Amino acid sequence: MNIATNPWIWLSAILTLCIFSFLYRDNMLYRFAEHLFVGVSAGYLIALTWHNQIYPNLMRPLFVEANFLYIIPLAFALCYFARFIPKFAFLVRLPIAFVIGWGSGVVIPAYFQRDILRQAQGTLLLPEAFAKWDTGLWAIVVLVGVICTLIYFFFSRERKGIIKPAANFGIVFLMLGFGASFGYTVMARISLLIGRLQFLLGDWLGIIR
Repeated sequence: MNIATNPWIWLSAILTLCIFSFLYRDNMLYRFAEHLFVGVSAGYLIALTWHNQIYPNLMRPLFVEANFLYIIPLAFALCYFARFIPKFAFLVRLPIAFVIGWGSGVVIPAYFQRDILRQAQGTLLLPEAFAKWDTGLWAIVVLVGVICTLIYFFFSRERKGIIKPAANFGIVFLMLGFGASFGYTVMARISLLIGRLQFLLGDWLGIIR
């Protein structure tokens, strides 16, 4: 056993144990570590936003380079603080409307290209997938799964005839997708737990290497 002597490692280990204490019950040590984490994260995010976004993209062009066109985004930003003044609270709608409108115009085409066209292209290009029999088989499964899942969400017609079993088959693919997503989430959390245990047993206590 080779216990670490670095005070920062000891601090990290103690805070990690404080978080793990929640497994027993909610307590003062856990709340302290939780509040400390949230406060440090918020402070770090504020400092990062100032140095990487606000100062180089607004303050420097406006006050250093004297580009007065940047008064417009500054005015929009100040409108957010009007929320704290009841008489002028309506002004907060202006920057929110601009951000939502501009963000939608930028995100929707990119989202459509990435998550709809690319997915449809990958689903329908079956001839390229038949270069190997296993990839061709999985291509057919994906195509059938997509069609059955879309039929499940088609509510304009009564589910009878071939539509009913196809919709029920679509439920199977939905459950497979939800299960895979849940399993991926659980494994991601387990990997975080393993990382913390490796830190405690390796970097801190020196039991493992």
